[in-house]
Amino acid sequence: MEQWKTAAFRRLATPLTTVVGAATAKAFVGLNCETLGDLLRLLPRHLMSGTDVTDIQALIAANRGSEEYVAVMARVARVDVKGTVPKQRLEVRLTDGRGWLGATFFGRASLIQYWQRLLSQSDRGIFAGKLGWFNDSPQLAHPAFVMITPDGFVGSAQGAKMAAQVSTGSFIGLYPQTAKLPTWTVAESIDLGLAHMAGLSDPMPAWVRDAAHVSELEQAFRHVHQPSSESEFEQGRRRLLFDEAFATQVAMAYRRNDASTHTAVPRNGVAQGLLGAFDERLPFALTQEQLAAGEAIRSELARTRPMQRLLQGEVGSGKTVVALRAMLTVVDSGGQACLVAPTEVLAQQQADTVTHLLGDLAQGGLLSGGFGTEIVVLTGSMTASAKGEALGRIASGQAGIIIGTHAVLSKAVAFRDLGLVVIDEQHRFGVEQRNSLAERGAARPHVLVMTATPIPRSVAMTVFGDLDVSTLTNPPQGRAEVTTTVVDVQLHPTWVDRAWARVGEEVARGRQAYVVAPRIDLTDAHEGASVVELAERLSSGPLHGLRLAVLHGRLPATEKADIMARFTRGDIDVLVATSMIEVGLDQPNATMMVICDADRFGVSQLHQLRGRIGRGAFPGVCLLLTSAEDGTPARERLEAVAATRDGFALAQADLAQRREGDVLGMSQSGRRSSLRLLRVLDHADLIELARDIARQVVERDRAMTDAGVADYVHDIEARADADLAEAA
Repeated sequence: MEQWKTAAFRRLATPLTTVVGAATAKAFVGLNCETLGDLLRLLPRHLMSGTDVTDIQALIAANRGSEEYVAVMARVARVDVKGTVPKQRLEVRLTDGRGWLGATFFGRASLIQYWQRLLSQSDRGIFAGKLGWFNDSPQLAHPAFVMITPDGFVGSAQGAKMAAQVSTGSFIGLYPQTAKLPTWTVAESIDLGLAHMAGLSDPMPAWVRDAAHVSELEQAFRHVHQPSSESEFEQGRRRLLFDEAFATQVAMAYRRNDASTHTAVPRNGVAQGLLGAFDERLPFALTQEQLAAGEAIRSELARTRPMQRLLQGEVGSGKTVVALRAMLTVVDSGGQACLVAPTEVLAQQQADTVTHLLGDLAQGGLLSGGFGTEIVVLTGSMTASAKGEALGRIASGQAGIIIGTHAVLSKAVAFRDLGLVVIDEQHRFGVEQRNSLAERGAARPHVLVMTATPIPRSVAMTVFGDLDVSTLTNPPQGRAEVTTTVVDVQLHPTWVDRAWARVGEEVARGRQAYVVAPRIDLTDAHEGASVVELAERLSSGPLHGLRLAVLHGRLPATEKADIMARFTRGDIDVLVATSMIEVGLDQPNATMMVICDADRFGVSQLHQLRGRIGRGAFPGVCLLLTSAEDGTPARERLEAVAATRDGFALAQADLAQRREGDVLGMSQSGRRSSLRLLRVLDHADLIELARDIARQVVERDRAMTDAGVADYVHDIEARADADLAEAA
């Protein structure tokens, strides 16, 4: 068990098996509940009372296209027996007075008659089951139910307590559920959890509760699960939301405080050095945003405190140039700069880009006395001899710029004078990975983290609250427009043929194209088109005669690098690839992209993929092929991508549909999330309040001596580490 400092966190960490028994605890795994605290933070999806019924239209809209287990309180409008013995079924029409929802029951004739009799004894009941779709109509397949009558209830015995509460006018919650865990079982388990929680001491300092205007923790749990009014429920919910906001913000505040206690070597650069020579040779003018970000970074590199900055930029906004200028400042100061990328492909792409930008300045070794600096690449798949040679150049200082993957995080890598760490695609690294290089020695290197995934301010405040932020929103001059169109392959199959014809036309003009698919081959577990099958079909069909190549993650590193290089040289007309090309690949001659089964990708992925075209003077065309129907969340995501190239607007829309971790590229599906209740888009004001209070906490107690505060920090970091471990 965790070594908590407070009795409250020890109690909340009680394994669920102790509370509800092993069998029921196993069923709760599907709801990401493993402890008493997890259970008590499982809030009702709907709060019902008296004659209330569920808003069916809102329920359907929220779950369209998915198959979720739901609980609804509704009136029975009609009950019909359909079919003939022995294949009879009972069809029930449920309504809230405005919308309607079907419920279908299957069984032998005697059961059909029994259910028909129960359903006819009252016009209102609670129905729990899987929401599915039949002929585009919503329906519950064989739901469990209880009918509420003036004399009590009829139906599922498990729902007795819930029905009794409704009949007396008490508030009840309809909880998230699974196939093995109906809403009333969840409610009964929470009652057991509340009994285990009796007498809970509040770990949050009283002055923090007062400043936030929130109730005590035990009271909050009772208010959300056993409310006497809607306002009481909201009071309890606000405390639980604030708990999450406070935990994240106080952890960030202490992280910032820790960073401020360390020293760094000032990196002031020199007047006539590599940076000056690089700027003179740039074939384009830096944007005002690039200059502003560069100036903020330059001033922080000159301090004796390590820089901790996030550089987020729109697709194609020139983050690499900004980062490279910072790296050259450090090299000019006699130090080394290390850029860490999440994959070998991206590391090699970054190395190629930096080498190309520097030209002859990437020759020789400034640290060894020459004018220029050497670039060394270090990845895990390198041969022992190549890796040994790279390690030697890093240790001697011959290499001023080191570009690599997680391999550079190894303690076997000895830097002569590491002055700057640049983390590319930050959301693919954990905080501990980010800090591993920074913690080498007493004097810490400066840290610049980059992301090409636009991050709304509320997310940045929550996930990157320990970093200062620079933002690039405008692409450099000369970038072409890109037109994006959603192609409904079911409604307009001939448009697919036209898409392939258009690819051929672009190649005939001397341009290049990408074709993207969600999986590699037929052995993949997930659905969708595969690059291997697609490439074979296209090369022998509509794209016959064109130079096609396949690129995916299973290819050897050397083969992937060769394919990328050939595409960059123009030796490949069409690159058929997985989403691994979403970042890093820069080919100004590419003007066309066809994304097959586009609904299988997230908004940020689609935006990044589209960013691979229109990077030069030629206009681009992006076609999103899909079978997703109008009105479904998947189709709405595609329409949103087609409507704008503003990555920040898309990130905001994406966040409205999905959880924060997903927006940052780390799906929380199937895992326990450190943010269970907090939605950063909806609760930005509460997060801002928590951030202000967290700053005060650190000012009052820089050593984190308060046991409750320490447990909040420990809890949020333990959950985040668990997420990252499972993601890896």
